[in-house]
Amino acid sequence: MKRHLISAADLTRDDAILILDTAEEMARVADRPIKKLPTLRGRTVVNLFFEDSTRTRISFEAAAKRLSADVINFSAKGSSVSKGESLKDTALTLEAMGADAVVIRHHASGAPHRLANSGWIGGSVVNAGDGTHEHPTQALLDAFTMRRHLAGAADGGPVHHRGPGDGTGRDLEGRRVTIVGDVLHSRVARSNVHLLGTLGAHVTLVAPPTLLPIGIENWPCEVSYDLDAVLAKSDAVMMLRVQRERMNAAFFPTEREYSRRYGLDAARMAALPEHAIVMHPGPMNRGMEIAAEVADSVRSTIVEQVSNGVSVRMAVMYLLLGGAAPPAELPAAATARTEEKNS
Repeated sequence: MKRHLISAADLTRDDAILILDTAEEMARVADRPIKKLPTLRGRTVVNLFFEDSTRTRISFEAAAKRLSADVINFSAKGSSVSKGESLKDTALTLEAMGADAVVIRHHASGAPHRLANSGWIGGSVVNAGDGTHEHPTQALLDAFTMRRHLAGAADGGPVHHRGPGDGTGRDLEGRRVTIVGDVLHSRVARSNVHLLGTLGAHVTLVAPPTLLPIGIENWPCEVSYDLDAVLAKSDAVMMLRVQRERMNAAFFPTEREYSRRYGLDAARMAALPEHAIVMHPGPMNRGMEIAAEVADSVRSTIVEQVSNGVSVRMAVMYLLLGGAAPPAELPAAATARTEEKNS
């Protein structure tokens, strides 16, 4: 892996497989009586959040603490940023405090890239979501979740449900993933298209024309305006939140009309193959992009995605900060893979 994680497009197939396999080993830590590893003891991880977040910030914090890192949570609200301090000055302050890694969420697309390539920070930079650009660790946890449920040959062979700890190999090859909704404003969609394509999955984006970005024809995926037409051949359906806070115009007539054409209800879920799973990055608009009965169904992996996010972020931090010298306490499989990568 590179020194930073800014975009899912930066990950090679081997990088992605290494992270996902390492995350499987990290997930086993949650089953221990003491859910901690000493891997990053003495390291400092800063959560630098310029946007409000609950799931992502807590997930990164939990991941760092389970690896025994010291965690500093920095919120723009109530800080010097609200008084006009620049990103550069904030970064230089963090560098002076000895930050080994900075996890940044920012409302401006490109802010993590700027931070990583500015020379202001000596440690690693992890993009936790920048504007409408990317959210690479969300795509990784989504792929991790799919691997645990979808396995089989690329030629349409049998698909098997799997339990925790069973995920190995390149089992998303040939799988069909449908991503539905507000693609225009979704950094999750962008990262998933890049990562799933790298892993060999076939991605179809479904949305009204007004919620598709300019240049979508150049993305490595298919595009459809008809959700019902693609459900029967989908192995996973990921519903995106309609991001009203980023909308400054009317992108569809009414919420009811949007839900009628692009919402996932019980009838549409019934059209999915028996093995197919339903996903959502959260938070959800229940009753709009996804019906409550679908969100709470046995096919839904939404709560599981949150849990898997901690394991994936542990893997990312381990590989960025501790991978060069694997500790004895790390499960053997992840240690062996890391040693092979660094040889």
